[in-house]
Amino acid sequence: MTTIGIIGAGEVGSQVARAAIALGYRIVIANSRGPETLKALVSDLGPSARAATAAEAATAGDFVVIAVPLKLINNMPVDELAGKIVLDTNNYMIWRDGHYPMIDSGEKTVLELRQEQLPTSKVVQAFTHIQAPRITTAGTPANNPRRLALPTSSNYPEAVELVRHLFDQLGFDTVDNSPLRESWRTAPGQPAWRALQHQTRAELMANIERAQR
Repeated sequence: MTTIGIIGAGEVGSQVARAAIALGYRIVIANSRGPETLKALVSDLGPSARAATAAEAATAGDFVVIAVPLKLINNMPVDELAGKIVLDTNNYMIWRDGHYPMIDSGEKTVLELRQEQLPTSKVVQAFTHIQAPRITTAGTPANNPRRLALPTSSNYPEAVELVRHLFDQLGFDTVDNSPLRESWRTAPGQPAWRALQHQTRAELMANIERAQR
């Protein structure tokens, strides 16, 4: 049975956990306040979940989801994440994060910064374009012509393939917008972001093409 480490137990992290457990995954989940603060969540998630520190979740995961905003000074467990595929759910939100000059100037994307902070990991964009509650409710079968599509981006094809497989299990299509330097095309404010309530694969691809600096 595959184990997913999840760093971040807020809306996105907890909903990813619920969705993954329903598919038969094990979950090891962490937050910034310590495992003892996650007793209620773990009880709700059931026997396939346990609480841990961020380093323990990173070690336990066959792959790892980071569901917390990026900080300019790295606060993720680099050594424990070495060699692993890391699904980053973060969007750059100025109202929350403040201004990051290298992102504002277009020099770097938020995902490129995460990759730089985790140089021995394989960072991939995931769950950036879906509201947290819909992770467990909006999936549909593959033959649904209005199936929701979500973007991904990575410098590693194997990371994109893992996300594609996971999204398909959850009932979503995937549009690959690799490499990480192209992920600005789905950033907040771009057409793909403004239409995030619902985009089919064709619609998402078209919106990615319409992106402007």
